Amino acid sequence: MPRAPVAALLLATAATLLAGCSSQTEGGAPEGSVTPTNVTLTAAQHQHVQLHTMTRSSFHKTLEVTGVVDFDNDQATAVLAPISGPVAKLLVGIGDRVKKGDALAVVDSPDFAAAISAYRKAITTAHTARRLAELEKDLVQHQGVAQREEDQAETDAANAEADRDAARQALIGLNVDAQTIKAIEQGRPVAHVDGVIRSPISGTVVDKQITPGQLLQAGTTPCFTVADLSRVWVMAQVPESDLAAISLGDAADVAPGMDARRIAGTVTNISALVNPDTRLVPARVAVDNPQGLLKKQMYVNVRIHSHAEANGLLVPISAILRNDENLPFVYVVQHDGSFARRPVTMGYRTGDQVDIPSGLQPGEQVVVDGGIFVQFMQNQ
Repeated sequence: MPRAPVAALLLATAATLLAGCSSQTEGGAPEGSVTPTNVTLTAAQHQHVQLHTMTRSSFHKTLEVTGVVDFDNDQATAVLAPISGPVAKLLVGIGDRVKKGDALAVVDSPDFAAAISAYRKAITTAHTARRLAELEKDLVQHQGVAQREEDQAETDAANAEADRDAARQALIGLNVDAQTIKAIEQGRPVAHVDGVIRSPISGTVVDKQITPGQLLQAGTTPCFTVADLSRVWVMAQVPESDLAAISLGDAADVAPGMDARRIAGTVTNISALVNPDTRLVPARVAVDNPQGLLKKQMYVNVRIHSHAEANGLLVPISAILRNDENLPFVYVVQHDGSFARRPVTMGYRTGDQVDIPSGLQPGEQVVVDGGIFVQFMQNQ
């Protein structure tokens, strides 16, 4: 082979090798993954940095999770139709506030007329039976009838009075107002009485399930849901790995948004079941809601503050920075006074501090104020 082509071949090979070497850094790592060098600051620059010495201390864990607002089922009720018949008129809508006994809807029902008639008859029968029992008693005293006849008359009177009381209770169960019942008892005529569905509790109408003209069946047709929204439940979703950190009675606070005012609550129930799909366990937090800020099905942020004491290395949350992959790190003071970037693992939060399970040792100093300045100097 001629010398010129051989020389050209050698030069090309050398160029290829040099090109391959130029893509590596001095330590053999790719150019884009150079390990950041430590940062050395001047005495003046040190004035922008505040340090914290790591020590073990006891704390109470704070678990941060999400939750969903629900009604307090102890203060919410489904209103069933107490009478049968078509709906004549709706008197309330969703969102209306009502008091116990307020009318929710009018029903064109024959049940009312039948119940009023039954009560009138029961009153008359009881009055007659009692009068006959008193007459029999007087006759026994004057030897006019046998004792057996008096006993039978007294039994009839007691039975009639029991029927009268049952008929009255039926009217009360149908939510007939007290003035109408009093008029019946006094024998006064009663105008046509509309069948009325009334609220059993004070609260807010949160669901309406009937429409005008709909035929209701007594005791089976759901009509409304009324809930007292001054207190709600928040169903916090707790990872199964964090269950040991919470218990009944733990204090909690809830916020409907990152910057919203937090509302105090208490853990009142922890489910015995794990969701097989999410591996989360519902924990019920009871929250007072006097201003109505929390709405059903609203997503909220929940912090549960464990009353059980733990021990660990705590660092102010201000010390935690994030790299390009959103992984946490801190700046640690080295023996020569420089600052080195150190990846850490974050554990439970407590107030403005966070537990560091791994990445730091007691006695080490970390930057808690001025970390952004150190990071800027490192990137120069």
